[in-house]
Amino acid sequence: MSALEELWLKHYDEGVPRHAAYPEEPLPSILHRNVQKWAHKPITNFYGAVLTYGDLWRQISRMAEALSRLGVKKGDRVAIMLPNCPQYVVSYYATLWLGAVVVNTNPMYVEREIEHQWSDAGVKVAVVLDHLFPRVEKVYSKIGVEYVIVTSFRDALPRHLALLYPLKARKQKLFTAVPYSDRVLPYGKLLKSNPPTEVQCPATLDDIALLQYTGGTTGISKGVILTHRNIMANVVQITKWFPDLEWARERIVCILPFFHVFGMTACMNWALYTGSYMLLIPRFEINEFLKLLHKFRPTIFPGVPTIYVAIVNHPDIKKFDLSSVKFCITGSAPMPVEVINRFEKMTGSIIVEGFGLTESSPVTHCNPLHGLRKPGSVGIPVSDTECKIVDIETGERELPIGEEGELVVRGPQVMKGYWNKPEETAQALRNGWLYTGDIAKMDEDGYTYIVDRKKDMIIAGGYNIYPREIDEVLYSHPKVLDAVTVGVPDPYRGETVKVFVVPKPGETLTPEEVISFCRERLAAYKVPKLVEIRESLPKSAVGKVLRKELREEELRKQKQAS
Repeated sequence: MSALEELWLKHYDEGVPRHAAYPEEPLPSILHRNVQKWAHKPITNFYGAVLTYGDLWRQISRMAEALSRLGVKKGDRVAIMLPNCPQYVVSYYATLWLGAVVVNTNPMYVEREIEHQWSDAGVKVAVVLDHLFPRVEKVYSKIGVEYVIVTSFRDALPRHLALLYPLKARKQKLFTAVPYSDRVLPYGKLLKSNPPTEVQCPATLDDIALLQYTGGTTGISKGVILTHRNIMANVVQITKWFPDLEWARERIVCILPFFHVFGMTACMNWALYTGSYMLLIPRFEINEFLKLLHKFRPTIFPGVPTIYVAIVNHPDIKKFDLSSVKFCITGSAPMPVEVINRFEKMTGSIIVEGFGLTESSPVTHCNPLHGLRKPGSVGIPVSDTECKIVDIETGERELPIGEEGELVVRGPQVMKGYWNKPEETAQALRNGWLYTGDIAKMDEDGYTYIVDRKKDMIIAGGYNIYPREIDEVLYSHPKVLDAVTVGVPDPYRGETVKVFVVPKPGETLTPEEVISFCRERLAAYKVPKLVEIRESLPKSAVGKVLRKELREEELRKQKQAS
């Protein structure tokens, strides 16, 4: 046993095993087995509409039959472009039951982003929300998507809210008259017209379950291949990390989007595996969110720093009772110590910070729930996960305690590779180790600290944003000569997007023009919040824009202003 392994073991809680046993069956089979145990137990709550395990499985079975009749078979790709709602859970598990592959699609994507992702994945069928359909309508035919299944929140709301939904949708300008056809099909009618499937799940643990798209140093979105084994392992690892978890009794807040790997694993799949009751929330609006928490009385609250910051700073927070929360899991961005302290004092709960990435399903590290928690650290590796810090230049030399280098990890949750990208797969996976691209260091107790990112990725409000993609949009503007994107600290979002733009000679350009141009071509969370018009940008001797120098300049400005 290495010295580092001994350090890790010293800090594992007695109830958290260093190694875990994993089920020898895929995700949908485990859900089907749980239905037999908990058929009458409530599993989802969507604005008061409650589904039991039995109700949920009947919908999954009918959806699986519908997809099968549309020609979906093992290995086919099904895109799901939905916020958190029962239809997401149904579509996800119906797809997996057929041995098909889920392609998670962010509902905020614009036409260009949808077209790239679905074309690259070879999507056969897509399930989308009605008011997102106008975007999908412009691209699905030309990239070979055979069918689009359209659903509405109305399909899942309680009767009284369903009756009012059309009025509310029109008021919020979300109402869309969908032109149904032989290729554009209504979700509700499909469920009603199809019987429960008789198809048996053909998936094995090593079959692909998910293509989860992420970016990289080039800004080109690529599909992370996650198998049933990868996702199942991570669900078990999270479960083992929290020995106090009470099976079939917990209530989990599902505000993290399921289309993101963190929410998919640490909310939806974890809940269905452990029999936890899910509060499904499709969007974060602080006043509505606090009312739902007060009424639902959750016990487990996975979130991102942005959400906790909003809660502790709410002017009427004392009106809401959050004392039912036992523990919270946070990741995706550093959590301010002051926010941790205030939230824990307010609720009596415990917040543990962790770390992960899309390529690892996602969780690799976490602070122990009852053991030593170190603010600013992402903790120690979860069960059956190893990590080390290696030199940035070669990635081959392991560095000593305290020295900064690239974090590499390995474990059963690590991806199979990138979809149709063998060269990038070979670069990321070397001798069984996943090279994370994150610069980190390890202390004398084996706790890991993320120092910087090898990639220039920006994390704003829990969303991963790739500067190169925004750069490319800016360069397509007819008035732009030069441009670069950086992430700058933001007290609410963690980071926010700032762009530096140089107009072409003789042209004038305003920040408002830049933002408007980006809004038409990027998902809302990627649109720059700050724009600075400059005469020139700092560059290296070979003409490369010095992104890091601009970021450091912004940090100095913020420091002087404070």
